Amino acid sequence: MTSDSYKKAADALLKAHRTGNFISPLRDAIGNEPEAGYAVQAINTARWVEEGRRIVGRKIGLTSLAVQRQLGVDQPDFGVLFADMEFGDGDELPFERMQQPRAEAEIALVMGRDTENPDVTYAELVKSVDCVLPAIEIVGSRIKDWDIKISDTIADNASSGLYVLGGPMRKLEGVDLVNAGMVMSCNGRPVSFGAGVACLGSPLNAALWLARKSASLGTPLKEGDVILTGALGPMAPVARGDVFEARIESIGSVRFSVDAK
Repeated sequence: MTSDSYKKAADALLKAHRTGNFISPLRDAIGNEPEAGYAVQAINTARWVEEGRRIVGRKIGLTSLAVQRQLGVDQPDFGVLFADMEFGDGDELPFERMQQPRAEAEIALVMGRDTENPDVTYAELVKSVDCVLPAIEIVGSRIKDWDIKISDTIADNASSGLYVLGGPMRKLEGVDLVNAGMVMSCNGRPVSFGAGVACLGSPLNAALWLARKSASLGTPLKEGDVILTGALGPMAPVARGDVFEARIESIGSVRFSVDAK
């Protein structure tokens, strides 16, 4: 595919972001390889940075082996987190900023140092993590009816939307991320169950993949970056007036509501 194809795809996605008029899948125009998706993602990332948005981390997607098989890939993907996507525990979120929203509970990591080497080791990655937090990501899609394959979701910033960070803020020492059980409820009713093992066997495995991938692309993880390590269980649809809460064993809880207007 040509760079013009990537630019046209980026233009279409950006318009969909701004208007809420969702578009047909991009894969026929740009191909269905991850590299094509990242090329389109990079165009809009640069545009948003030029407009003044600030990058504060990354999100990892496709950490479920079942979902990878569904989309025909053998690795996760990632998108960029901007400061204006982040909300705090208990905040009311504006529904107008959500696009075909679905919520998923995750474990978030905050980096305590840079990871600049493409061959960063597991031990180095663990030493680079400052703290762990419970989180809920509200994913979204600019593709009609979530009709996505791998290049569609990557191009669309890995289907990013908003995210909420909870508490308390914990150090990794003594925290079992693998066996951390999760229950997410909507309006008091449980809608999703899971555990840390759902993220490539461990959220740290997912973070290691991201650290290596980001460094290889020349955009290494930086001190202070927030890393959303991937869904611990199934996603749940989000509607106006909903109240979501996720509790993650040995880590903490996170809650948000959606405006009812």
